[in-house]
Amino acid sequence: MKRKPTIVIAAIVAVGVVLAALILGMNRSKTVKDEHGRGADEHKEEARSLADSKDAKAGAKREGGEATKGPHGGKLFTDADFGLEVTIFEQGTAPEFRLYTYQKGKPLDPLAVAVTLTLERLGRKPELFTFVKEKDYLKANGVVEEPHSFKVSITAQHEGKTRRFSYSQEEARVQMSDAQVKQGGIEIKTAGPARIKSTLQLLGEIKLNADRTVLIVPRLAGVVEAVKANAGDRVKKGQVLAVIFSPALADQRGEFLAAQKRLALARSTFEREKKLWEEKISAEQDYLQARSAMNEAEIAVQSARQKLNSLGGVPLNAQSDLTRYEIRAPIEGTIVEKRISVGEAVKDDANIFTLADLSSVWAEMTLYAKDLGFVRGGQKVLVKSAQFDSSAEGVISYVGALVGEQTRAAKARVVLPNPKGVWRPGLPVNIELQAEEVEVPVAVTVEAIQTLRDWSVVFGRYENVFEARPLQLGRSDGKMVEVLKGLNAGENYAASNSFLIKADIGKSGASHDH
Repeated sequence: MKRKPTIVIAAIVAVGVVLAALILGMNRSKTVKDEHGRGADEHKEEARSLADSKDAKAGAKREGGEATKGPHGGKLFTDADFGLEVTIFEQGTAPEFRLYTYQKGKPLDPLAVAVTLTLERLGRKPELFTFVKEKDYLKANGVVEEPHSFKVSITAQHEGKTRRFSYSQEEARVQMSDAQVKQGGIEIKTAGPARIKSTLQLLGEIKLNADRTVLIVPRLAGVVEAVKANAGDRVKKGQVLAVIFSPALADQRGEFLAAQKRLALARSTFEREKKLWEEKISAEQDYLQARSAMNEAEIAVQSARQKLNSLGGVPLNAQSDLTRYEIRAPIEGTIVEKRISVGEAVKDDANIFTLADLSSVWAEMTLYAKDLGFVRGGQKVLVKSAQFDSSAEGVISYVGALVGEQTRAAKARVVLPNPKGVWRPGLPVNIELQAEEVEVPVAVTVEAIQTLRDWSVVFGRYENVFEARPLQLGRSDGKMVEVLKGLNAGENYAASNSFLIKADIGKSGASHDH
């Protein structure tokens, strides 16, 4: 019992000694300095900082672009005290590389650095860019075509040292295995030459056939007594359309009737004088005067008759009402416009009826300057209604010789038979013009074309990757379309069900990364 307290006290003392030794050891480690006067903690911090710096540099050089964001929003690469910022500038200009140089974190004169940049795309040859100084940056000698999906390798020379950086970025790209392609029913084809019977799509309008349209005017001023035809009525040639009361007509008819009577009297006198002269009863002079008077009377009758004929369809015999003027249809057709009412006073040049033969109409189209070289008279066209299912074939009968000063376009027309009255004037139509068949070096199927952002694209196939290829398109026949720029002969592309690829790109959120 007496030994137990002694053991406890000894244990407490031993613990205290151990704790005191630990405390003294920690204080000694804090106060120990190296030959430069730095403590152990400072060594640890320096080692950590150096490791972070090495990791950052290695990340900047690694493919994948772990560079930091630069002052101009680009990718900033550093190596020791040298810095290079890569940007793609596209505000108000075609996309171009612009490089900014730094030394010790401050701007460096671009002339002090020589830079080349190699851009590698899927399925394409590498593109080499060189740079020249412009303002405070280096500007590339070419355009960075869309999409901005590529691997970039940069070589920079400064003060005798060569530095290399690289990064890659993806845009409008998606991976699909062969099994996924087969499951989606995506057909792969190869871009190449094709024969295209190109068609030109034009907008047009049905108009009256001006060669079979008549504007009817009274030719005499007067007051309308009766109107016997309305808009939409079909009329026959010679049918009375309206009746006008015209005092001027009475004067002309009276002149004609008087001239007829004078001619009858002159003929009777001539016959009598001729007989007397032949019987040697009267002098030859009387005979000649009678013949001259008859000739003058004949001329007066002919003049009066022509005046009445110019009014159109006015009877030449005497009538009880010399003021009644009947306006008759000059051709068979349909009244398409009427501007006359009973009791109205009309002038001699007023357009009171428009009469048209609608069994034939014009399909008139607008030709812009870029299309004029493809259009000529005699070419076959297909006219389709823009409002209902109806079409008709025809040939171009006229191509305008002048281009409008304001519209910068010419006119062309097609004469269309219209026996059933389907083609009504004013109806908008689509006109498909068949041009000549041509051989083009690169073409793809129309079905393959998709719209992505503001591009017309096909999706090129590169091993297990599909990537959008923006295209500049040319002629098309509705099945194949010419590729002027954006895809090379021999490249594979998604020909059918390409909308599935577009949908996957949308889901993946492939951004426009610069």
